[in-house]
Amino acid sequence: MFLKDAIEIRINNLCNEKNITINKLCTICGITQSTLANLKVRPKTNISTLTILRICRGLNISIEDFFNDPLFQSNDFEDD
Repeated sequence: MFLKDAIEIRINNLCNEKNITINKLCTICGITQSTLANLKVRPKTNISTLTILRICRGLNISIEDFFNDPLFQSNDFEDD
């Protein structure tokens, strides 16, 4: 799995937990919908740390909470 795939899954899981859509998340965070849509449609797209920070702020969680998930416990992420 690529790191960006784990991040995408985590974002979707957090939206489900908070009962909001990706579109609503984008509005809350002040990021464009295309920013998150690119994770799905463009395999080589990477999400910036600033975008992750904005998502965390919008969801009222810390970056530590964002990455404190079994998805990120692996050291076997693909890098290409």
